[in-house]
Amino acid sequence: MKLTDIYKTKKTVLSFEIFPPKKDDELENIDPTLEILSDLKPDYISVTFGAGGHANNSKTIALAKRIKEVYHTEPVVHLTGLCYDKEEIDLFAKEIQNAGVENILALRGDINPNVPQKDIFPHASDLIAYLKESYDFCIAGACYPEIHPESKDRVEEMKNLKKKVDAGAEVLLSQLFFSNKTFYEFTEICRIAGMDVPITPGIMPALNAAQINRMVTMCGATLPHSFQKIIERFGNNKEALFDAGMSYALSQIIDLLANDVDGIHLYTMNNPVVAKKICEGVKNIVNA
Repeated sequence: MKLTDIYKTKKTVLSFEIFPPKKDDELENIDPTLEILSDLKPDYISVTFGAGGHANNSKTIALAKRIKEVYHTEPVVHLTGLCYDKEEIDLFAKEIQNAGVENILALRGDINPNVPQKDIFPHASDLIAYLKESYDFCIAGACYPEIHPESKDRVEEMKNLKKKVDAGAEVLLSQLFFSNKTFYEFTEICRIAGMDVPITPGIMPALNAAQINRMVTMCGATLPHSFQKIIERFGNNKEALFDAGMSYALSQIIDLLANDVDGIHLYTMNNPVVAKKICEGVKNIVNA
């Protein structure tokens, strides 16, 4: 089923993100995680994609196929364009088609100094346009409530996002954030700019100090005063910070659901315990 159909038929869409096993692992090693995640009945599971060459990224496609065929859950394959030419993208796209996957999250991809870039798809909008022109996938795009780290300001950010939607992105999945107010303001700007596609907030529970620092550094996520107080109070207590991070994420999700967001996209980091706790916390709310 295409994402557009899922969003049309569900009041609130619940989805997870996972990543493939490391290259030395077997695909089956992730089965215990998938069993728990699929039991939580998500509407779809997205699978991340790297820049490490065809062999590694074929694991993404194989995992997506497994999610659909074994766990009967709709998969979304991440696909990046920065380090690939049209022939390579066509190869991936045909593999994705042959796996029975109908949905792609089209991304530029992170800049990696160890992997040469190609100038065919320098922006996500370029990849989205090519996929829409050449294939029958439903295409999702990424959005950044707090502005992409490489954008100079909100105006430039919104112009780039509008290009993605105009190129054919039919759903937007957001980068993680810790301030719901920021997300609501961002969504309002998107609507004013004429972007009427579903916009799903991305939530990643912050469970340890190293993870929090990584989020701030890599994603440019701003920590609200209330969350800073949590870190100050519980940062030296691993168990307490875990519980506080879970509670904060749950409070975010409950507020988002109360404000009728299009869905919740949970960055699981392949930790099914976190996903299960979150789902148990909102099981009577998500479709209320």
